[in-house]
Amino acid sequence: MVVYLPDKDYDFPNIDLLTLLFESPIPGSGESTVLHAEAADPSNAITKAQTRLLTRQIAYILRTNFGVGAQGAGKDVVVGVSGGQVLLPAVFYGVVGAGGVWSAASSTATPSELERQIRQGSSRLIISGPESKDVVLKAAKGAGIPENHVLILRSAGHERVLQNAATGQNYLDGLKPSEVLDWERITDPKKLEDSLICLLYSSGTTGVPKGVNISHTNMVIEALIPVYFDQEYVAQKRQTDPNFEYPYRTLAHLPTAHVAGCQGYFINPTAAGGTVFWMEKFDFAKFLEYNKKLEITFFFTVPPIYLLISLSPLVTDQFKTLRRAYSGAAPMGADLQAKAQKKLGCLINQTWGLSETTGSTTGMHWDIEDLTGSVSRLLPNMRLRIVDEDGKDVEEGKEGEFLVKGPVVTKGYYGNPQATKEAFTEDGWFKSGDIGVRREGLFYIVDRKKELIKYKGLQVAPAELEAHLISHPLIFDAAVIGVPAPDGSGNEVPRAYIVADKTKISENQVKDFVKDHLAHYKQLRGGVVYLQAIPKSPSGKILRRELRDLVKKEAQGAAAKL
Repeated sequence: MVVYLPDKDYDFPNIDLLTLLFESPIPGSGESTVLHAEAADPSNAITKAQTRLLTRQIAYILRTNFGVGAQGAGKDVVVGVSGGQVLLPAVFYGVVGAGGVWSAASSTATPSELERQIRQGSSRLIISGPESKDVVLKAAKGAGIPENHVLILRSAGHERVLQNAATGQNYLDGLKPSEVLDWERITDPKKLEDSLICLLYSSGTTGVPKGVNISHTNMVIEALIPVYFDQEYVAQKRQTDPNFEYPYRTLAHLPTAHVAGCQGYFINPTAAGGTVFWMEKFDFAKFLEYNKKLEITFFFTVPPIYLLISLSPLVTDQFKTLRRAYSGAAPMGADLQAKAQKKLGCLINQTWGLSETTGSTTGMHWDIEDLTGSVSRLLPNMRLRIVDEDGKDVEEGKEGEFLVKGPVVTKGYYGNPQATKEAFTEDGWFKSGDIGVRREGLFYIVDRKKELIKYKGLQVAPAELEAHLISHPLIFDAAVIGVPAPDGSGNEVPRAYIVADKTKISENQVKDFVKDHLAHYKQLRGGVVYLQAIPKSPSGKILRRELRDLVKKEAQGAAAKL
């Protein structure tokens, strides 16, 4: 067995999430440190002291009025669906503090999608942002949840409202000092590992979404690894510059239903003693404006946003205070990474992880530049193998599926023992479904196992073709899928969907651009289709199933003409 190890491991404290954030000395933040603020109006903010109090108050509200956690921790699932707002993290903390389980739902979900998630978690309570109220009420009705078990959260523009959708009662109004509930302090390592505090749903781009069980241990360690990295870097810099400071300010612009938003905004910045500025939803012009105005120093974002940054003439000096930038959720080609990095004026490093790993399992130390398109090195305490289709370890430099172990890896899927069994090897390695390779200590993602195109026994990775296509100055975005070969051979052939002006770059020119640079079996034998936009999930993943639906409709239309 070939097991890849990180450069080092850390020792982590046995501590529950809320104690880490609000009582531990690790974050280094003071009681008056602003943890969360509204990007559009930074005076609408909550400090560490205020957030701790809100956590205890919301825990009390949920326990007293709705019985959350009354029968023990990890049993009552509370669905949360909201755009970005200042009090949303406090609601998450309050659910955890009451002993509940936060079930993160997408604010772009349809009523039927949301209803399915509610039913899967047997949820009896939903907390919604104002923009999702109508969808939530429809989903609640379909799932048999009464309207008085739907709460509407409003905290933009200094509002402090957690309102019953049926009665109009604002539970945050008129609370007495005694109306608080303390969370359970946990130090037992097994209890921490076996706990359930959050459900993160897989994106559903390749099937029905599943609830990923996330524990205190998962979230605490996923937060502490970058904190320890930062502390080491700052200590090193202060050896030559005693006044070196790293003010941590990030901009919440990704959905909180995604691990990058949930872990990346609710937890990591608070564990680092930093401030999160909240956007209600992503808007590129405002994203640029807020980065400059709020002097953002760090962000994690996704390749589609880096593509916008690389192409947009609006980008000037908005990122001058940025010190670190990361990319994840999908592979980013080396060419795009280099272009975006040049526009930012700041190093971009890629990271790899999944909902099932509570976020990142790879990452790069500060100030280390890599423009090869890698997803960096293995993070401390992680273990990784690369195996072939028979589960046998491959040689260094050969492609295979990434298997991973570590304290951030989930123990399984909520209420789905069969899916859990299928996701792990018999000796406990999580099967990521990502195909990749290791070269010179760096890891590279080739593509999702299920998305590889099989042409005459050879594998074609859509991500490689996509990265090449968008390197062309006249192609603004691209997605590639396999379609049945027109010769009836049973082979799949690559088809490109592109965002481009057909009058400026023809289908043959696109095909020639691929032919000039990539192997014969990677050619666009399935043709080129021009679209107004590539369908993507809120977290930036290409929705290939929607493209496959277009292929099915095309086939049905052709059959109808016969």
